[in-house]
Amino acid sequence: NAEGAVLASQDATLVALASERAASMYGLQVIHAVVQDEVNNRTRFVVISRADKAAAIASSGNDCTSLVVAIHNRPGALHDMLMPLKQYGVSMTRLESRPARSGQWEYVFFIDLAGHATDPAVAQALQALRSQCSFFKLLGSFPLDTY
Repeated sequence: NAEGAVLASQDATLVALASERAASMYGLQVIHAVVQDEVNNRTRFVVISRADKAAAIASSGNDCTSLVVAIHNRPGALHDMLMPLKQYGVSMTRLESRPARSGQWEYVFFIDLAGHATDPAVAQALQALRSQCSFFKLLGSFPLDTY
């Protein structure tokens, strides 16, 4: 958090998720305080960039791809959603579900996959997975040494 505040203090085009103390120390304006919306959440830090900048990040050979998806609530929907990963030999390294804000018994899934979105097997699995989902958002790929 503090490093983000330092970087934001040096470049007016950046923002940081940091404490009010860090904002005070580095002369930053607090845009919004208390951003946590779940009492038991865990923080995962990411770098956000424009899509054209993110596309320039090439596969390192040791990458992770993150996405968030939703599926219709029906018997076998989760199984069907995961089948493209098996079909194309892509390893899922994380699967978390969270209640969707749209209604009861609806969930969104946060998924991490081994590999880069441009790797042939991952790209094919993502394309097939997208067709199984009512919502699909590729968050991006990144080298694991930065994770």
